[in-house]
Amino acid sequence: MIIREPNHRRGFTLIELLIVVAIIGVIAAILIPNLLDSLQKAKQKRTVADIREVGGAWFSWLTDQVGAAAAGQQTFDFDFGSVISASDLQSTLFPGSTFFYIQTVPRVDGWGGEYEYRSNPATLRTTPILGIRSPGRDQSAASGSYAVGPFISTDYDEDIVWADGFFITYPAGAQISG
Repeated sequence: MIIREPNHRRGFTLIELLIVVAIIGVIAAILIPNLLDSLQKAKQKRTVADIREVGGAWFSWLTDQVGAAAAGQQTFDFDFGSVISASDLQSTLFPGSTFFYIQTVPRVDGWGGEYEYRSNPATLRTTPILGIRSPGRDQSAASGSYAVGPFISTDYDEDIVWADGFFITYPAGAQISG
């Protein structure tokens, strides 16, 4: 006589599977908003770094070519001078010789929007002469004047503006000087 042992299959019960799925859901609900915020913050930091780099190179070029500009206004109107294309600025700051100020002038910010470059060297001592603006995540640049100072760094729709060596509006916690 052959005695058979019962065939016990080991596996998970439905309750165990539901608990695991619930735990994964709770973890995902906590991590996904933080991940999305981290992605926006990374885009914002990239934009600030791009502006700082281009602004520093542009201001160095201006200092070498024209002379230093005056800064220190309390409000700032970005509608000065004329718009300069990124390719024109590229040819100014990287003329193809062995001496250059920046290798590549970025055309788009962290959110894919176009940077706005402006210049007015004719008004060297009275108004800002160099400006860079990113319209932020919403791709809609504000009109009118900007109050000088930081904004809430989690407001990714705010414009980031640099002029004459300094950030005019910038995320709180960003370095002020250019």
